[in-house]
Amino acid sequence: MTETTSDQADSTFVDSSRERSSALFGAGEFFRVGNYAPVADELTAFDLPVEGAIPSELDGWYLRNGPNPRQPTGHWFTGDGMIHGVRIENGRAAWYRNRWVRTDSFVDPFPLYNADGTRNLRASVANTHVVNHAGKTLALVESSLPYEITNDLETVGAYDFGGKLVDAMTAHPKICPTTGELHFFGYGNIFTPHVTYHRADANGELVIDRPLDVPALTMMHDFALTANYVVFMDLPIVFNVDIAVSGRGDMPYRWDDGYGARFGVLRRDDPFGQVRWFDIDPCYIFHVANAHDDGRTLVLQAVRYPELWRENGGFDADGVMWTWTIDLQNGTVRESQLDDRVVEFPRIDDRLATLPARYAVSVGDAGLIRHDLVTGAAVEHRFGTDSAPGGPGEAVFVPSTSGPADESSGWYLGYVYDPERDGSDLVIIDASDFGAPPVAKIKLPQRVPYGFHGNWISA
Repeated sequence: MTETTSDQADSTFVDSSRERSSALFGAGEFFRVGNYAPVADELTAFDLPVEGAIPSELDGWYLRNGPNPRQPTGHWFTGDGMIHGVRIENGRAAWYRNRWVRTDSFVDPFPLYNADGTRNLRASVANTHVVNHAGKTLALVESSLPYEITNDLETVGAYDFGGKLVDAMTAHPKICPTTGELHFFGYGNIFTPHVTYHRADANGELVIDRPLDVPALTMMHDFALTANYVVFMDLPIVFNVDIAVSGRGDMPYRWDDGYGARFGVLRRDDPFGQVRWFDIDPCYIFHVANAHDDGRTLVLQAVRYPELWRENGGFDADGVMWTWTIDLQNGTVRESQLDDRVVEFPRIDDRLATLPARYAVSVGDAGLIRHDLVTGAAVEHRFGTDSAPGGPGEAVFVPSTSGPADESSGWYLGYVYDPERDGSDLVIIDASDFGAPPVAKIKLPQRVPYGFHGNWISA
């Protein structure tokens, strides 16, 4: 059964799907056509059809965030956030829902920056990630406060840690599997400090706010966490005020040859202590796969772009997996390419965050790629056919509750677009046989546009 709840949508959004598609196709950008184009309706569907068998151990919610603009927008990164979710229990797909995140600026948009350069932290599209910590499920975008949502995808409201957070929150916080702490940072201040590191304890209490000294406002999308260190990435995509005030809708950041690139390493047990900066070759990193340390050496693995956004905010460069090995005693960095496959959105078994994980699964050209982070070997899981390859999104690892506590005992979940029927499935892959056909495909009542990040929330 499918229920269309378009009456819940913004009253100003009245274009039909066909009219919206025509308008977006006319814009010509890749993120307004095909499976990048938004969907028009919010739906609720129950008892979804399944091809194969859903593992009986899976009991929870798979939620994924991404841009779904209600009006044409200048850049994929700026579309209104929409969560697509599936509830799995007792070997069945109980429901599918998709809902816009109704931020304070959803119906009546107001600018991110005031005339005096200060920020409206509640102005948000909340379109990048969705995470769960200390009983709160948060929809995130790095320019604003997080927004709390329910597991049924209804928006509760802006979440500021009981009034303690007066900063934006990165879309890529890290949860330490050992302590349960939530580590994150905020950036975006035109005035100093441009970046502030934050930490919440396992109960969700904000306990640390530490400003960082960086020379300019750069686009700091992600960072890394190890057992002993926090690693910040100060990279040469720098805020451009001329683009920001132009009103043309592009991302207000550009590559700067003179800025340089460096990693900042801060001890977790001395959060107000010295940040040690290590210069690296100029590059840009959207997403870290993992990082770990042994007290003497720190290893960070991420998708590296040699350059990005020199002339515009487009995506005309490819990212591949690299490894950086920081010798903390000698103050040196060794950089090496792990593989030459083009990938993005790497994910590991989150139980191994901060520790040496063996595998990272990323989105490739027409499938998912699982890298062995030790050897560099890779296995691919392809979707569709050669003439109509499927389009996967980010894959999230869900561990088995009855098998061995390792990276091969569990499943990878993610949305996959089927171009032959212009529809989408939630696909479940057995981690112990990554290249094999999925153990289950949950048929969704509508197409899920390509998006960003999500998580499994266990019941």
